[in-house]
Amino acid sequence: MKFSLIFAILACGSNLHAADDVTATREDKQVVIRVGQQEILRYQAEPGDLPRPEIPNSYLRGGYIQSIRTPSGRLITDDFPANHLHHHGVWNPWTKTEFEGRHPDFWNMGNLTGKVDFVALDSVWQKDGKAGFKARHQFLDLTITPPKVALLETWEISVSTVGKRYLIDFTSTQTCATDSPLKLPTYHYGGFGFRGSSAWEGADGCKFLSASGLTDRLKINTSREKWCWVGGKVDGETCGVTILGHPENFRFPQPIRAHPDQPFFCFAPQQLGEMEIVPGQKYIARYRLVVADGEPDAKAAEASWEDYAKAR
Repeated sequence: MKFSLIFAILACGSNLHAADDVTATREDKQVVIRVGQQEILRYQAEPGDLPRPEIPNSYLRGGYIQSIRTPSGRLITDDFPANHLHHHGVWNPWTKTEFEGRHPDFWNMGNLTGKVDFVALDSVWQKDGKAGFKARHQFLDLTITPPKVALLETWEISVSTVGKRYLIDFTSTQTCATDSPLKLPTYHYGGFGFRGSSAWEGADGCKFLSASGLTDRLKINTSREKWCWVGGKVDGETCGVTILGHPENFRFPQPIRAHPDQPFFCFAPQQLGEMEIVPGQKYIARYRLVVADGEPDAKAAEASWEDYAKAR
């Protein structure tokens, strides 16, 4: 795969204009963010309908980004993929945990030991060329009767456009819901996750480029990176997302989980050893998604990360 040195070729038919406003609107059970008439993302607040009748009700959930589109309108995410029904466009659960001696798994919902619920949408806003929302979630331990809330989480999402790129700023703030910590043993995935387009399925379907210059997903897996591009062809054209980690994140640069044959990416700080979220302290995780059409550009990605690193 060849990597271009410029983003000028990213147009791919995009009709973005500087005068277009970025807007956020509540539409039924979703928040939809657009620039002009062009859709950028959909956030699933309350659970919607399952997309296929064979999916068990245990997988029904809200509180995640259901879809992301590039400036040309290409869909770069998947939702409820058949081989991983618990995967969604962008979601943020923990996998291997210990809570009060029990072991809820908030990631693999089919196990029925834990889940993440949408709680409330606190705001939907647009200002100064940006738009976004603030939402609350809760991590529910299902291993006890009645179920018990282990973590409270707030998402703050801000979306803007720069040239022919979309910038999606993601901030998750997690706090303990009780006097008990949530312990996170060493594990290879869990936390901020991205599920790519169904068109990227297979060992050769999803491409990567990391900040350290790696393109082999087997080498990227477990590598510590400040940014990583994930993408591939959709409708015959290359597009993707560069996922930036903020330098104030815990254990930055965080290690990556890159699935060997599926379009899945995760920043997983618990790969480096056990950690915990303790009462009275906030666990804050910040990422920026740079969404664009065209081949990845290492220089542009590095410049984007430098700009993001200055953001507070």
